[in-house]
Amino acid sequence: MTKKLFYEDSFRQEFDAVVTECKEQEGTYLIVLDQTVFFPEGGGQSADTGMLWCTFGQDDQKTVTESMCSWEEEAVHITDVQERNGQIYHKGDRPLEVGSNVHGKIDWTDRFSKMQQHTGEHIVSGLVNSIYGYHNVGFHLAKDYVTLDFDGALTKKQLREVEQKANGAIAENIPVEVAYPSHEELKTIAYRSKIEIEGQVRIVTIPGYDVCACCAPHVKQTGQIGMIKFVGMQNYKGGVRITMQCGFRALEDYNRKEALVQKISTSLSVKEDEAADAVERLKEEIYRLTNEKAALMSQILSYKAENQNPVGRMLIVLEEELDGAQMREYVNLLMEKEVDTCILLNGDGQAECREFKYVAASKTEDARKIAKWLNDRCHGRGGGKPDMVQGALQTERQEIEQLIEEIKTQAEA
Repeated sequence: MTKKLFYEDSFRQEFDAVVTECKEQEGTYLIVLDQTVFFPEGGGQSADTGMLWCTFGQDDQKTVTESMCSWEEEAVHITDVQERNGQIYHKGDRPLEVGSNVHGKIDWTDRFSKMQQHTGEHIVSGLVNSIYGYHNVGFHLAKDYVTLDFDGALTKKQLREVEQKANGAIAENIPVEVAYPSHEELKTIAYRSKIEIEGQVRIVTIPGYDVCACCAPHVKQTGQIGMIKFVGMQNYKGGVRITMQCGFRALEDYNRKEALVQKISTSLSVKEDEAADAVERLKEEIYRLTNEKAALMSQILSYKAENQNPVGRMLIVLEEELDGAQMREYVNLLMEKEVDTCILLNGDGQAECREFKYVAASKTEDARKIAKWLNDRCHGRGGGKPDMVQGALQTERQEIEQLIEEIKTQAEA
């Protein structure tokens, strides 16, 4: 069995060990040590990463910081850690000889961040459970976010209250306690647990806030979390899913959002605390101008329709840069004239345009037949209802112009 040094001191970053097993697996190597600081994946927390180095003996071991360049050149990079039957397997990019002495160092920035998130999750889950009676039924600690799933609904106001109390726990700087109660002692403890646990149970307690079975390393005092910030919520499977950031991740999230607010306020020439109101005013102005533009466009289309002359009972028109709604509006206006059939083609205003949208309507025949003829003629796709169809033709402008002349000639006949 591998000795778990991360349980003795969750803040330990370096250690010395002896290689007890090393086997190849799909181009990587699974390395077992007699003891380790590397935490294996578990409890909703991903595995530690870091490096291992060979040393020549106890007297020759030294800290990594003494010669980082030479250490990194010789390092075995650990990218995953898993536990099976008490043995902890370190996934490395090169082998280590069984019996050799090694020095290890975890990625401390990553580990500390995960401990901040995980202890923060315990505080929040404990509060939600004690105040509302809901259980944490899902926990995911990703690289850049954390989600917590609860089996009951919470309002935004309730979540703000939980967030406030959670940060109060941080301000109290409460010691995080870890215990390994006996089977009999465990019967007397009220604790949270997502699964049935066999064997020795590890209880993590944050006095006044949470008691939970957990296998992961945590910060030593709640003040080391820094802060807890909820950054998202959604209804999820009859309950609620909270997205949160703790510690330095929360600071990074704040810095990113602060930069966005500063950019917006600068663009709109307003103070930062006035940015939201300025954006709302801008949205209202855009809405007003959009409606004005639509009204003006309707007048233009009406004028254009009045000045279109049908060929017999047919109208075929080529326009540029109309959107779908404008095309349908234009065809409806054209169909008010003394025509049976109307075909509107629309390009993008460029001479080299190779896609032309169409809308066609007919009073006397199934418009879907017109769509099929256009699609077959010009590599198009589209369809619709018997009275109106729409689609797009994949062809060049010259062919479209030839198509228009061909239809006009047939209409005159």
